[in-house]
Amino acid sequence: MKKLINQILKFGVVGFTAFFIDLGVFTVLSSVFHIYYLIANCISFTVSLVFNYVMSMKYVFERKEDADKRVEFVIFTVLSVIGLGINSLVIFICLDGIYNHVPLLRQLIGRGLAETGGKVVATAVVMVYNFITRKIFLEKKGE
Repeated sequence: MKKLINQILKFGVVGFTAFFIDLGVFTVLSSVFHIYYLIANCISFTVSLVFNYVMSMKYVFERKEDADKRVEFVIFTVLSVIGLGINSLVIFICLDGIYNHVPLLRQLIGRGLAETGGKVVATAVVMVYNFITRKIFLEKKGE
């Protein structure tokens, strides 16, 4: 149990760092360059994916000894693309499903803050998905 708690803490540190990379790139692309939020989300998610892969496989999860790193990266990427789909869906629901259809929200908060809020909610949902799927598919099974 202590090992699992330690692993979750490491995952949290790597995940939050990747989140800030993701959010920073997303904010710059959507707010500064006015790139459509779903495109900005795909780009920022991809940038943070590379960081997350390197750090997760180095510090969080124990590699399978016989794992081919290319196959491992492909699995990591496939799981992450599914996570990106979940991430984008949650942001879409937050913005196009809720924000755009609740006039009071549009009066209380600006579009940029709504996009950032949607990104935060989406990241929280995907963080749980990422930990569980990476533990199942990428980590060496315990003895």
